[in-house]
Amino acid sequence: MIKAVLFDLDGVIVSTDHCHYRAWKRMADEEGIYFDEKINDRLRGVSRMASLEIVLERATRAYTDDEKKELAERKNGYYRELISELTPADLLPGAMENLNKLKDNGILVAVGSSSKNTPIILRQIGLDAFFDAVSDGNNITRSKPDPEVFLKAAEMLGVPPAECLVVEDADAGIEAGRRGGMKTLSVKGAAGADYFAPDLSSFDIYEKIVR
Repeated sequence: MIKAVLFDLDGVIVSTDHCHYRAWKRMADEEGIYFDEKINDRLRGVSRMASLEIVLERATRAYTDDEKKELAERKNGYYRELISELTPADLLPGAMENLNKLKDNGILVAVGSSSKNTPIILRQIGLDAFFDAVSDGNNITRSKPDPEVFLKAAEMLGVPPAECLVVEDADAGIEAGRRGGMKTLSVKGAAGADYFAPDLSSFDIYEKIVR
């Protein structure tokens, strides 16, 4: 029986992919590093520093640890500028409908995101007080595909992992859920899940999985 549904944030509830892309692209261009949308796709569900290492694969010189920290902070500054423009209108189709139906039927809902910007994004889209728990990059030490972020969310909710469903759009997130002993729902084609949906606009999580 599923008692809690743990949602990834970016790409499931709201899309900030383009914000990430523009921020990484700006930083990479400033450093003379080639970066495109295909490379950006590899960064989905990956921590900021791990993402930077992928970006730096195309660099023509080595960067020190201090330089890497500066690059990551610079990118995050650009990203924060972009997400400050988000509004509730940027919620992805079907997300709010699913969230409300789950809560209306007594199912706990939580966010499980590797992003340290999760509180900002939730505030911008009007959901900062909506979830029963929020586990994000500010309270974990290991990013997806490590299951830490989801296991902490389950712990906050007081629900055993086996009674949780993870909703993800990235392969790393699906793997994290599975490694945590949870059921998984893939949207947008993430591989390896127990259930699949093209998106949430035409998929009722409660009726098709939880009930």
